[in-house]
Amino acid sequence: MPDSALTIGEVINLLKEEFPDVSVSKVRFLEDQGLIHPGRSRSGYRQFHENDLKRLRYILRLQRDHFLPLKVIKSKLTMWDRGEEPATSSPDGAPRLPRDLGDPDGEYDADRLTAQSGLNSAQYRSLIEHGLLPEQGPYHDDHLAICVEAGRLIGLGLEARHLRSVLLAAARASDLLATLTEPLRRHRSPDAIRRAQEAMSIGAESFENLYQLFLSDELREARPQ
Repeated sequence: MPDSALTIGEVINLLKEEFPDVSVSKVRFLEDQGLIHPGRSRSGYRQFHENDLKRLRYILRLQRDHFLPLKVIKSKLTMWDRGEEPATSSPDGAPRLPRDLGDPDGEYDADRLTAQSGLNSAQYRSLIEHGLLPEQGPYHDDHLAICVEAGRLIGLGLEARHLRSVLLAAARASDLLATLTEPLRRHRSPDAIRRAQEAMSIGAESFENLYQLFLSDELREARPQ
């Protein structure tokens, strides 16, 4: 389609077929979180272009298909902006890393995982010992993101054992969402499954936002005066 400016309403209409629950408030939220950067007309209205639309589809697929938190999506968008991760998706709609960042199936063995995440072998083993990584591969993009974030915290002086509480909190949130959506998943109709997926995606985002808010509040109390 020509790269002419689109209003936010036109963007919503173009996204509705693939993402029925997308809304103006959702798009504004993603803008507020710094994931999209639409331009503005002289009168102050948002203006979206083809690349903005591709970016939105990419973000929404990551949320819907992979339940990724916004922080991980932001890191993937940084790669996307540098041309290291394609804007296009695989035939099933799931974004894939380019082949030179992983094997053709988006899988990583231990050597590739540690090389790309920057972990040494001892740190990699410690994540396995504390349940933060599976004992054996193949590993995938989510495991790479876990290694990168864990490596940053280890670099600050924490140990893998300290990160287990984050894993347990995520597991508890996942259990709650699974219980919440179980009636829908039991129906097994396409509509029920779609609604269950959407509920889990929204729930995952809300849990992430709550965690960020609680963490910010706690850090505010702990910050040196």
